[in-house]
Amino acid sequence: MIQAFAILLGFQLGGEVIVRALHIGIPGPVVGMTMLAIGCVASLKLRQACEKAAATLLANLSLLFLPAAVGVVQFLPLLQKQGLALGIAILVSTALAIAVTALTFRFVVHRLKLENRE
Repeated sequence: MIQAFAILLGFQLGGEVIVRALHIGIPGPVVGMTMLAIGCVASLKLRQACEKAAATLLANLSLLFLPAAVGVVQFLPLLQKQGLALGIAILVSTALAIAVTALTFRFVVHRLKLENRE
């Protein structure tokens, strides 16, 4: 399993190196995860090597949120001052994201129906 974690961390490091070298505005772990996904599709051996480590990480995913929770507690005074504004911003941005997603879905479904008629 140590080898699998090394592979996962290697892809994350590779993503960081690419992002920093090319000055891309995407987080390095996202690039690394994309490379890992492509690698797992292309190589059954890589997928099998990472499967157990990935399952272990997913089983303990809630533990990875502890640092975020500690960060929230650390900024409680700021949250008391700006909490309402943050709450409204979160609600509005979530509603907008849901609306844009729904409209995009409707647009794509409509386009697919038009293409199937032709």
